[in-house]
Amino acid sequence: MDIQIGGAVMKYEWKKQDKGLYLPKNQPEIVMVPPMRFFMLDGRGNPNNEDFADAIGVLYSLAYAVKMMPKKGAAPEGYYEYSVFPLEGVWDLAPEAREQEVLDKDSLIYTIMIRQPDFVTEEVAKRALEAAAKKTKHPLLSKVRFGCIDEGLCVQMLHIGPYDSEPASFAVMEEFCRANNLNRISNIHREIYLSDARKTPTEKLQTVLRFKVEKI
Repeated sequence: MDIQIGGAVMKYEWKKQDKGLYLPKNQPEIVMVPPMRFFMLDGRGNPNNEDFADAIGVLYSLAYAVKMMPKKGAAPEGYYEYSVFPLEGVWDLAPEAREQEVLDKDSLIYTIMIRQPDFVTEEVAKRALEAAAKKTKHPLLSKVRFGCIDEGLCVQMLHIGPYDSEPASFAVMEEFCRANNLNRISNIHREIYLSDARKTPTEKLQTVLRFKVEKI
């Protein structure tokens, strides 16, 4: 949405307008997550593999295809200036790996995604896919999904440090749930990547961790 101050229209920036969803403190908190629209890609395996990086590239190509539509003379209805949203991932483990003591990254099941503004409809998403396909014939484009996710009641916190140290933060979140009469619904969780892992030292990586809960 456009924000008007003194008649001037300002750009929608998720770091400012959606701080509650994207910039939590590094301690657990309860959050109600509204329905949001995403470009999504499903996958399985080690996120350090090349195909995971390819999937990220495809998603960003679509995100920027939408953002650049006005410069192509085809602004969607209701378009407003905005900052591209960060990469997110929903993570699970293959059933056969859930009882293992050591995490087998090759058994990870994921859906990575980038949120889209509210004006992005199925038709706008289709146009973005067509625009991206003109620049690259990447086979993953045909596997991209566009849809709405409604997470609802969740617990989240900011994790600072390597991805491999996330279990310590999840332990803190689960203790918070026990102390606040909340039940974690499943082992599936969401990660929101606030840092560029290619440029940020691992000890300074910032990742929002979130999982769905229900009141006991």
